[in-house]
Amino acid sequence: SRRRHTRFALVSWARRCVSETGINAEYGGFLIFATHARMSIAGKYEKELAETCAAIAAPGKGILAADESTGTIGKRFDAIKLENTEENRRAYRELLFTTPGDVDKWISGVIMYEETLYQKSKDGVPFPELLKKRGIYTGIKVDKGVVNLPGTDGETATTGLDGLGARCAKYYNDGARFAKWRAVLKIGDGLPSKLSMIENAHTLARYAAICQENGLAPIVEPEVLIDGSHNIQKAAQATEDVLSYVFKALNDHHVYLEGILLKPNMVTAGADSKEKSNPQEVAHYTVRTLQRTVPPAVKGIMFLSGGQSEEEATINLNAINQHAGPKPWSLSFSYGRALQQTVIKTWGGKAENVEAAQKAFQVRARANSEAQLGKYQSTGAAGESLYEKDYKY
Repeated sequence: SRRRHTRFALVSWARRCVSETGINAEYGGFLIFATHARMSIAGKYEKELAETCAAIAAPGKGILAADESTGTIGKRFDAIKLENTEENRRAYRELLFTTPGDVDKWISGVIMYEETLYQKSKDGVPFPELLKKRGIYTGIKVDKGVVNLPGTDGETATTGLDGLGARCAKYYNDGARFAKWRAVLKIGDGLPSKLSMIENAHTLARYAAICQENGLAPIVEPEVLIDGSHNIQKAAQATEDVLSYVFKALNDHHVYLEGILLKPNMVTAGADSKEKSNPQEVAHYTVRTLQRTVPPAVKGIMFLSGGQSEEEATINLNAINQHAGPKPWSLSFSYGRALQQTVIKTWGGKAENVEAAQKAFQVRARANSEAQLGKYQSTGAAGESLYEKDYKY
């Protein structure tokens, strides 16, 4: 009893030392660590952020990434010989957002480009309000693109932190409830470099903290590109390294993990690799990588499609959800091209094709919903590759 009392007194003394001096205390050869209570950056928004993430990552639901920049959507329009005007961009997004039927059972969130956030339907309803009536959350892309990272072999850093707090507060007031920031990392000889991983992890964490301070649930997107001829094992190691740096930084910045969503790449062989990955291999290496790096506090992991064909992205998501082993997060989708490729081709910029294009969107949204549940039955069609080297939004 006296020993227990003495031990308790020593531990209490050590904690007081830390509290008063900020240093660790050592007694009898044992180093006793005591730390300050962890401060959450989310503050008054903590409950709302957790609820937003849980709703977006609900079973059978995923995200439509419709946040293509003006330049990127212009490339899509070029393919259908459509002029890249604001009205055409508005009309196309309205086609997606007003698709009838059970879309709200399959899509829980939509990421928008800033222009789209302030556009309205032809009936004058702001897009965020239109989606809210359907139970779909509005998200907003907040990064400003990438720039070269000096001292590296063509690696990049993402910009947009300046003024981000004020922008997030404005977007929240205008109906957005989550945000997205994309970091881009490359695999190659000595890549991704430690400098690139540290820089991109730091900016992702700063962005996430600023979002949470202003009520937006941050999507953390560290994309390891599929560019290259590497095998799946190298992709797994690179993705594991990147995610390890990211979650270290998120914790350093006191980011509330229950109030974020992760948007990583699936682990696949490089686009130019001779060793192509089958769905079971993708599932094995992807799930193992996440098990090693992502805390269970994170509610949802919403994969990017990363240049996979529409069907390939769905099949691989299905395999990931069917994979045996512990998966304490919702494993879902945040797809852009893999939800829209057939839609935009079917539409062709013509009003008479809107209904057919919306049916095409229903097909892809439902397919990925089923894949999130591990219940998708493939059509067997491989689909058109959507890979673009050094892809930029």
